[in-house]
Amino acid sequence: MKQGRKRQKSGNKFWNEEYADGAHLALSDTPSEDLIKFLRWLTDEYKGNFLDSRSSVLDLGTGNGRNLIYLHISYGVHGTGYDISDKAIAQAKEKSAGMPLTYESRSVAGDLGVPDGSQELVLDMMTSHHLDAAQRGALRREAARVLGHNGWLYLKTFFRDDDLHARRLIKENPALEEGSYIHPESGMAEHTFTEEELRAELEPYFKIYKIIPSNRHFINGRAGKRRSISVYAQKK
Repeated sequence: MKQGRKRQKSGNKFWNEEYADGAHLALSDTPSEDLIKFLRWLTDEYKGNFLDSRSSVLDLGTGNGRNLIYLHISYGVHGTGYDISDKAIAQAKEKSAGMPLTYESRSVAGDLGVPDGSQELVLDMMTSHHLDAAQRGALRREAARVLGHNGWLYLKTFFRDDDLHARRLIKENPALEEGSYIHPESGMAEHTFTEEELRAELEPYFKIYKIIPSNRHFINGRAGKRRSISVYAQKK
């Protein structure tokens, strides 16, 4: 019998436990390879570095700060990272001591708390899929608000197409929103996106330059890895 749709729990406890002992997820100290690919593409587009010591970056779901730290070391940027986990923020502060990076333990829903047009880059990497549709819409508007003229959004999230894991999770543990499920280990809602959904959310505020789905991974006819999708988008 199909279960009824379930409600989302707070992720603070789950993520604090993960950053304490990493029981379920393989957390990393190295920067995201997909972010590095985006930055290389951006460098080619601008025929040089788009980011420098004058640039400010807002990292939504910063975790232990690995990507902000990489951006500071590589380009000299300053920036701000938000994460719902107190333990993740404590680790980020420790790892980036002496760098012009600040962190706050908070949700990415609601007002992002930085001035209009103050950011060159906003990162939303495997973060906003925890929000519901209304919250995601507000976040897209906020991201556009805080970005400066021609600023960039790099978004990475779950891709629903041909993802057998996602199909199973949605069937067995459906959440309130279509295309979402309650993760059986974290108890949190996670949304999976089609390309059409992402375009509908982003195009009112951003010009999309590239959408890059990850490869499908099958082992003996079974899904071997979750699919993700990256979006390179510039503020209109």
